[in-house]
Amino acid sequence: MERADLKLLGTKESIFTQRIVWALKLKGVYYEFIEQDFISRISPLLVELNPVYKKVPVIVHCGKPLCESLVTLEYIEETWPLNPLLPVDPFDRASTRFWARFIDGKFYEAATKSFFSSGETKAEGVESVAEGLQLLEGQIIGKKFFGGETIGYLDIVVGWIAYWFQYIEEVGEFKAMDSRKYPHLHAWINNFIQVPVIQESLPKPDAVRAVFKGFKDAALAGAN
Repeated sequence: MERADLKLLGTKESIFTQRIVWALKLKGVYYEFIEQDFISRISPLLVELNPVYKKVPVIVHCGKPLCESLVTLEYIEETWPLNPLLPVDPFDRASTRFWARFIDGKFYEAATKSFFSSGETKAEGVESVAEGLQLLEGQIIGKKFFGGETIGYLDIVVGWIAYWFQYIEEVGEFKAMDSRKYPHLHAWINNFIQVPVIQESLPKPDAVRAVFKGFKDAALAGAN
């Protein structure tokens, strides 16, 4: 494993932190993990390193902080080119970035809407999630991973759907994922979570449930 002056501030239950963990492990880059408790307390160190959003993950490479998971993934790809995550072909690279932004934009917003809302608004969110899952189904047909035969950049970005999404549905009290409707996406989920680097990094189910329950309770308290 390549040693680097690299620290990662994050929490094991964070879908965005895990993206960085997976990328660094797939590339064989050593890092120091600094655990954060972003639910009950935002640390002074996190505020210092990410004063704009005050969120994880944040990497500190040779004393310089960088935040936002998609930006950080690109930085990791350029800084440690061994075991590339992005495709070589320019069109494929651009397409990968497009779908990554879809996941962090439209799809994530739909999942958030489904999780926090109720009634007609919730139904609209679930419908949008289902549309997103159908689009992802189309992208994974004929492939083991979104990156082809090996995990790539888009697999890392979509990866939270493979594990966290079931708990988002459970705590959010809605259902969108269906292996019968999305058989290829379901096969990808099984392939993805069985990869040793992924499997060994997954947080415990109860810890994930507790985080999402904390988010929902905080939202309800804020609404009252």
